Amino acid sequence: MGKKWFWVLLLVPFLGLSQSKRKLRIEAEKQKLALISNVQSHIGYLASDALEGRRTGTAGAAAAMDYLVKQYEQMGIAPKGTSGYLQKFEINEGLQIDAGTYFLVNNKSLRLEKDFFPLATSASVQISGNPAMALQEKGQPWFTDIKELLEENKTNPHFDIEAWIKKEVSTAAAKGASAYIIYNTSNTIDNIQFNKNDKSAAFSIPVIYLTQAGLQHFTDPSATLQVGLAVRLVEKKRSASNVAAFINNGAANTIVIGAHYDHLGYNEDKNALDTGHVIHNGADDNASGTAALLEIARLLQKKSPARNNYLFLHFSGEELGLLGSKYWIENPTMTGSINYMINMDMVGRYDTSHKLTVGGYGTSSKWSQIWKAVSTSLIVKFDSTGSGPSDHASFYRAGIPVQFFFTGSHPDYHKASDDADKINYEATAQIVTLAYQMMGITDSLPKLDFIKTTEPQMGRSTKFTVSLGVIPDYGYSGTGMRIDGVSPGKLAEKLGLKAGDILLQLGDYKFVDVNSYMQTLSKFKKGDQTELRIKRGTEEINISVSF
Repeated sequence: MGKKWFWVLLLVPFLGLSQSKRKLRIEAEKQKLALISNVQSHIGYLASDALEGRRTGTAGAAAAMDYLVKQYEQMGIAPKGTSGYLQKFEINEGLQIDAGTYFLVNNKSLRLEKDFFPLATSASVQISGNPAMALQEKGQPWFTDIKELLEENKTNPHFDIEAWIKKEVSTAAAKGASAYIIYNTSNTIDNIQFNKNDKSAAFSIPVIYLTQAGLQHFTDPSATLQVGLAVRLVEKKRSASNVAAFINNGAANTIVIGAHYDHLGYNEDKNALDTGHVIHNGADDNASGTAALLEIARLLQKKSPARNNYLFLHFSGEELGLLGSKYWIENPTMTGSINYMINMDMVGRYDTSHKLTVGGYGTSSKWSQIWKAVSTSLIVKFDSTGSGPSDHASFYRAGIPVQFFFTGSHPDYHKASDDADKINYEATAQIVTLAYQMMGITDSLPKLDFIKTTEPQMGRSTKFTVSLGVIPDYGYSGTGMRIDGVSPGKLAEKLGLKAGDILLQLGDYKFVDVNSYMQTLSKFKKGDQTELRIKRGTEEINISVSF
């Protein structure tokens, strides 16, 4: 009898221990399922048709913003914007050519931008007339071929086509011209463009530029034409808001976790990779990262490693050029030291071909040590660079170590087919717990050091065979292309270019914004030598360039 009771008594602790482990496993499974369910719920709403693609400045984006605010209120995480949870900012898109702009020749409609475009200083009016291209009559539109003018001034470094146009249009208006129409029958570069950032006073009459394609509609200069045109120019501004929430542990350093919540709407900004006026829901880009950020915040609110504070930032305007993150860096809503930044952008499509890529691995000497301590079943690949086409780049340029979580591009990227039914919800939930685990590991370390890395070549079109190696400032609203910085070891650094420089002209080609700069690059090839004109402060400088 004694031996029997001995074995019974011996088994009791083991049974208790087994039941305890079973309870823990059940609880862990419940938490996992709850996390997956939450992620699915967030993405289901944010990527629904009701939000119409969350384009910055729209009602859909405002609905997404309200949803984020309510989530943080429900979690009990404090606001850290400039107006509660919000940090409002304005996006100035400059002058836009309204759809009411048209040009009719003998009742045939010319194509806007392909056949003609108004100058940004054109009057916004509607006129009609019966002019002849060879004549300049009072009360009629005047046509001017600038061929001879360009050829005469081909070697004149002081010739300014914009100043010439301004003088000629004023003279024509004083003589009774109802409109001024410019065209160029030579092959000489004229640099006449629509400059959305031109702040000059508008002319009293409409000014139109006819392209080579548009000129085909005017084959007989002596013929009397029936012309009707209207110019409608509007200054376009958008309201945007970052969303900021904060867990304050009274620590010296703060970890920033960020994700952009905007997307493409109906492709009004022409930044989609498909066509058609259809909703681009952006389930992966970036409802997935937004959902992940909310759930990271929920885990940290329950239990946060105490040696750091935690700032949660949901950025607007990312699809327009990292505008929200750049605005926050220039106008931070918190004081104190930032330890590092984690960016969650497109984390919803993990599978055997789309592994989890973590960018910014080279931005601190501590990342290798941290990742050796991480335990995960996910396959993780590392990219050393700290820059790239997402919001972590704004923090990296400010000298802050970063980590960029990304499950890779796919055929639905920037297309209307990026929908919620294609998300890997279980893997997205795993990425949430991975980020949380990583923050726990870093909590035992002092503030991370920062290392500058090489720049990626992402987003570079195959039509470009040359590059300066500059980082554009997409939010700049002046003429030219201001740069945020230069890539280490690239041509711009060797030329001495600096952040804040405004690039004005490359060779014969002037540029008024980022797009015209890109178009100019495509006209050069390796081995070409030319001159770059920049503005630094109030001084304009010419720099010799060899590609």
